[in-house]
Amino acid sequence: MATYIYETIPRKAGEKPQRFEASQPMADAPLTRHPQTGAPVRRIISGGYGFIAQKAAPPPAPCGAQCGCDGNSCPLS
Repeated sequence: MATYIYETIPRKAGEKPQRFEASQPMADAPLTRHPQTGAPVRRIISGGYGFIAQKAAPPPAPCGAQCGCDGNSCPLS
């Protein structure tokens, strides 16, 4: 099941919307009413919390002229 963010639709000017989360199957239609109060609601589109795969760090750069080693047993590595 997915977790969606909803907010109430204010009925009066100056009234602030109330946000809440609801878990429901992805195949279900979005809620139109708050499950507890019956107030009209809309689903909020967000970026989600998916995992981002990271690439491995690149290998270290080869020794430069400032090192003075033979490249096989560098004291800087």
